[in-house]
Amino acid sequence: MREKDAGVRNEFRLVSAPMQFLKTLFWVVVAVVAVIFAMRNWTPVKVSLWGGLLVEAKLPVLILIAFLIGFLPTFAVHRTTRWRLRKRIDSHERALADMRGLGQMGAPVPPAPFAPTEPPAQS
Repeated sequence: MREKDAGVRNEFRLVSAPMQFLKTLFWVVVAVVAVIFAMRNWTPVKVSLWGGLLVEAKLPVLILIAFLIGFLPTFAVHRTTRWRLRKRIDSHERALADMRGLGQMGAPVPPAPFAPTEPPAQS
């Protein structure tokens, strides 16, 4: 990472420190609500599956499994798309840096003028 990019990103982190607090507060509230929900609904539930298979599980566990079944594929697609786009951006940034580097070079040095040499003397 270049030095000037590091400075910009560090400044952004300093500016977003209050936002980090709000994110942490949000996730703490979500965790507390989830724990309270799980404690109040910790009852066995019978789930009828295919072929007469009957499964008995706790309600919060079933809700968590259902959430993960929906969340994990979506999260995987999101991360792969983000990774692919990050690679594309990095490639474009390298190409731009190469172009800017070519513009900073001086004009090409012209080749030395052609000076004909005299043919060897024949005896």
